[in-house]
Amino acid sequence: MVKRIFVQKRDGFDVEAKGLLNDLRENLQMNNLEEIKILNRYDVENITNEDFQKAKNTIFSEPQVDVCYEEEYIPETGSIVFGTEFLPGQFDQRANSLSECLQIITGGEKLTAKSAKIYVLKGKLSNEEIAKIKGYLINPVDSRECSLEKPETLKDEMKEPDDVKVVDGFINMTDENVKEFYTKYGFAMDIEDLKFCQKYFRDEEKRNPTMTEMKMIDTYWSDHCRHTTFMTKFEVIDIKWDLLQKVFEDYKKTRDFVYENKKAKDICLMDIATIAVKELKKQGILKNLDESEEINACSIKAEIDVDGKKEEYLIMFKNETHNHPTEIEPFGGAATCLGGAIRDPLSGRVYVYQAMRVTGCGDPRTAISDTMPNKLPQRKLTNEAARGYSSYGNQIGLATGQVTEIYHPGYVAKRLEIGALVGAAPAKNVVRKRPIPGDIVILLGGRTGRDGLRRCNWFI
Repeated sequence: MVKRIFVQKRDGFDVEAKGLLNDLRENLQMNNLEEIKILNRYDVENITNEDFQKAKNTIFSEPQVDVCYEEEYIPETGSIVFGTEFLPGQFDQRANSLSECLQIITGGEKLTAKSAKIYVLKGKLSNEEIAKIKGYLINPVDSRECSLEKPETLKDEMKEPDDVKVVDGFINMTDENVKEFYTKYGFAMDIEDLKFCQKYFRDEEKRNPTMTEMKMIDTYWSDHCRHTTFMTKFEVIDIKWDLLQKVFEDYKKTRDFVYENKKAKDICLMDIATIAVKELKKQGILKNLDESEEINACSIKAEIDVDGKKEEYLIMFKNETHNHPTEIEPFGGAATCLGGAIRDPLSGRVYVYQAMRVTGCGDPRTAISDTMPNKLPQRKLTNEAARGYSSYGNQIGLATGQVTEIYHPGYVAKRLEIGALVGAAPAKNVVRKRPIPGDIVILLGGRTGRDGLRRCNWFI
């Protein structure tokens, strides 16, 4: 039912393995580590022998640079072998691409496939050193150590979920109880936010919430979805730098002009970031601003020379920050930083042409032993995030014209990850209509893991 194949780069092409060997020797001081071999392991269910052999040297491997081992790989005696795989529900790009390629050659249904990365270590390593290497290679947020045994089936057995749990006593919790509840479940919101929710359910709903409700509120109240940091109201501002104080005074004057005769926004980072454009708009200077109910990306009107003829275009600008996602899952966080930014111009019927990436990180040369508790090493953050960003951009053919990496100790506690881009489309191609009752809603997009379910594009 399940066929297995291991694919290893030939000597001279094993760049990844040699790079990892140098990395572990240099950064983990694994001086007794003599050699590393890396194999990509693929399991496919319900594939015929004929199709499997056809795919062996066309999809699974390139004979010029790869060596294949069918069903079993036998390492040298004394070798240390372990493997890693994505957590259940985490999107596996390699396995998904494999399934799509196999479907092309079989012409049938999409086959179930899974992938894993197998590491073969040679050298006199202690159990402590092996554990240290595994800890360096495995990010528990997105992956785990895998079994080396071949399963009988690749179908995930999902147990019947329990009934939705109600948070008993939530509305009557004391401050101490709220703190314990907050610590137990590791909410993204802070304790004051949790107390706000408690007050709402007590006074408005007059009931205890379910755990699902609390997790949903926590997700959409998080800094990732709601820009909590940027929207936080400043009540006490103490500025000790004269130049910054002058800038702040100018900002307050601009606020008085912008919000004259109407309710002012809270003083917060978001208002500071957007006040200048609001001023220009009120002054009537932004004559080329394209205004609509769609506010996902900034859009302006411009005349473009198309083969010697002037044509009206819409040009869209968009940026996305993925600081926290990249901090805990650097590859996926940086990839979807760019992907999240791309999504918005695309939803506005605009083709994206170019991008820019700006990051802030601690010194990637910092010793692994100096990594802050419960955090990934700065080196791993930097390298994995770069791979994630380039992976997403390369898959859709997007050129990134500027990449700026900033290394500063101020970014050790929280990484900075920004993706920005520019897109354009002929204005005549962009038709905007309002949805009405009876319209059909289509969810369009590729398969994603449970980690990406909250990001999708809707078309009506």
